[in-house]
Amino acid sequence: MNRITTCFIILISITSCKNEYKPRETITVSIDKFKMDSTSIRAIEIINDSTVVYAGSVGDIGIITASGKLKATKKIVTDTIVPHFRALAYTKKAFYALSVGNPALLYKYHDNVIDIVYKEEHEKVFYDCIKFFNELNGIAIGDPTDECLSILMTRDGGNSWGKIDCKDVPKIEEGEAAFAASNTNIAIVGENAWIVTGGLKARVFHTSDMGLTWDVYNTPIVQGKNTTGIYSVDFYNDTQGIICGGDYTDKFGNYANKAITNDGGKTWEVVSENMEPNYVSCVQYVPNTQGKEVFAVSTNGIFYSKNAGVNWVRLSDEGFYTIRFASKNVAWLSGNEVIAKMILN
Repeated sequence: MNRITTCFIILISITSCKNEYKPRETITVSIDKFKMDSTSIRAIEIINDSTVVYAGSVGDIGIITASGKLKATKKIVTDTIVPHFRALAYTKKAFYALSVGNPALLYKYHDNVIDIVYKEEHEKVFYDCIKFFNELNGIAIGDPTDECLSILMTRDGGNSWGKIDCKDVPKIEEGEAAFAASNTNIAIVGENAWIVTGGLKARVFHTSDMGLTWDVYNTPIVQGKNTTGIYSVDFYNDTQGIICGGDYTDKFGNYANKAITNDGGKTWEVVSENMEPNYVSCVQYVPNTQGKEVFAVSTNGIFYSKNAGVNWVRLSDEGFYTIRFASKNVAWLSGNEVIAKMILN
């Protein structure tokens, strides 16, 4: 090996070491809570590190600032129906809030105007989550009304939505559905989307082309009851992902409720078996940490992993339904009658 080649290898090695992120060994958190009377909030999305938009259980949609100030708040009632929101997404032009239950109502909120852009009536209708790939393409998912998951798509920025035909989606298993726990049944990276299910079967549905074609993969997450399965999914990139859940009726159970993948969801490995966190309603990677730092929340508390979800520590006993990161050091959370801003130290 000549001297030039040796120097080149050393240079690459040094550069690689410099780019390697070293996760924080310990983290403390400070939480500033804002009281939200008479509403349960499972759907929040970050606008910036000082502002978050939310949708609640009593038809309420609003924006809250870091000081706790509410602005642009709307209370929606449609033909005496007060929509219960558990799914929320936004683009640069509008917010989209999707109600659970029958009828399903998808609202577009823009320029202080609210329009219904999708309505579905069916005794089994129940939508769980909504996300956007980009400014034009979006996806929403819900429990099956036929032999497949209910999957809505938009290709025009949310102005119109259509339901994918069951012939174009893998069939569900008996007793398989989804959970509207934290608006994180869907994870998106580029044109990839992963959808997670639970109940008698806990699986991961994957599209690599924004909903045109689909595959489905089995998981080792606990399943077999209506309340067991995957409650939340997140992907750091198109190969590394994490799923969490458990059994909502056994919030202290921690058997087969956390798993990770490094092949895009094809195979999954159970981690932190019989250890905290127990039941998890939401899991999220911390941005700009190379997929090494992860947070999980539920009504049991707030948990942190510094090794991509393999091991965890409890940071707080405060209970929340969902969490979103504005930056590496700032996150927002929500729960029953509360929205909170969390600073990581």
